[in-house]
Amino acid sequence: MSSVRDIHLTAIGGVGMTALAGLLCSLGHRVRGSDLEVYPPASEELARLGVDVARGYRGENLNPRPDLVVMGNAISRDNPEAIAAREADIETLSMPQALARFCLPERVPLVLAGTHGKTTSSTFLAWVLQQAGRDPGWFIGGAPLDLPGPCAIGTGSPFVLEGDEYDSAYFDKGPKFLHYQPQGVVLTSVEFDHADIYRDLAHVQSSFADLLALLSDEAPLVVSADYPAGIEVAQASGHDFVSFAEGAPADWQISGLADGPEGLRFRAEGPGESIDFVTPMLGAMNARNLLGVALLARAFDVSTDVICEAAASFHGVRRRQEVVVDGSITLVDDFAHHPTSIALALAAVRSRFPDRRHWALFDPRSNTTRRSIFQNEITQSLAGADCVCIGPVNRPELLADDERFSPETAIEQLEARGAKGFVCKDPDEIYDHLRQEVREGDVVTILSNGAFGGLRQRLAEWLGETDGA
Repeated sequence: MSSVRDIHLTAIGGVGMTALAGLLCSLGHRVRGSDLEVYPPASEELARLGVDVARGYRGENLNPRPDLVVMGNAISRDNPEAIAAREADIETLSMPQALARFCLPERVPLVLAGTHGKTTSSTFLAWVLQQAGRDPGWFIGGAPLDLPGPCAIGTGSPFVLEGDEYDSAYFDKGPKFLHYQPQGVVLTSVEFDHADIYRDLAHVQSSFADLLALLSDEAPLVVSADYPAGIEVAQASGHDFVSFAEGAPADWQISGLADGPEGLRFRAEGPGESIDFVTPMLGAMNARNLLGVALLARAFDVSTDVICEAAASFHGVRRRQEVVVDGSITLVDDFAHHPTSIALALAAVRSRFPDRRHWALFDPRSNTTRRSIFQNEITQSLAGADCVCIGPVNRPELLADDERFSPETAIEQLEARGAKGFVCKDPDEIYDHLRQEVREGDVVTILSNGAFGGLRQRLAEWLGETDGA
């Protein structure tokens, strides 16, 4: 590795690749990269790191010749930079392969995995270990609000990893988390997702089963019982595990949930003891995220007092139920990429802001939410709002008509349930519509895993002007 100095990251704008760029810079490597577009917060982080980003994919981007190329999983075999790297015989790794090679030797990797909650959970574990004085490393696919960035090398033994089940690269089709050599795992949830690469729920479960097979007998495993498919995977592994839940029977049970302006309060009751939590986070989903992390941290001898103090000062991750504006009209931003994450986000926002009119601005952009296979589930999830605006389906030309999510059908069904619904041709129309229709006291939640035409910034600026008028 000492001979590797200059590293090029193709598709550097992805959240994971941006975090990898930060780690490699911390280790003293010269990092550059390329992408079609780079949006905040990734663009802001890369600028802070001083990483040069070429716009567009071209073979010339590999001049001068780098020592190593890292390919993002959005890159195909016929990408100009992939072709150039092969023709020049430049060593090429996937993102998780590079992370494992450069950052994980002689560390204790702790993996937070699951369909939902892994970004918030991994961020909270890094925050807890930092507050405990362990100086952990971490690799998080998001922008933490309390930590200095999405990644850190750290000098302590723990290394916290957000474990992604998506594939790694065109030449490395296994899930990213199989490269992470876990010595402790929290399994937050297991549901059918990523319909572009997984056939069905059983196929998804098989990937998580492969992750648990990497654990030694002594490594702690913590599993949410609110997701039966996750419990099935844990039971089939034959590995001892501790379960936790907000609704289902479990070793540790969440009770007494109360959410309000002062924050979220809940009690976790386990074998012969209970723990009381207070946190600025919103909703039941985050109570589960915090409890799962607490149980793993206790397995590594972090005191309950430190965990509770960390929870009380934890504000989460940008774009995960993030309250952007809290004025006469409240604006919340969420990364919602799946029907369940939509439902959980809207429920969390309503728990913090009850008795108000709630708007959902939905962007059918992810490989899951733009597909008709989730049509009914998405519609049911959006029913958690009183008023719904749905934007255009991302890259509709790549899906046949019967494979594509239908905003029109969803709005028709939502209106039949009594909601107000609007199909909008683009984010500009959503913005104009909100300016006409929103009123004092409303709560607006953006649901998108992309930039959504800059709606967050535009609405935040308008609401700031409205409150300042």
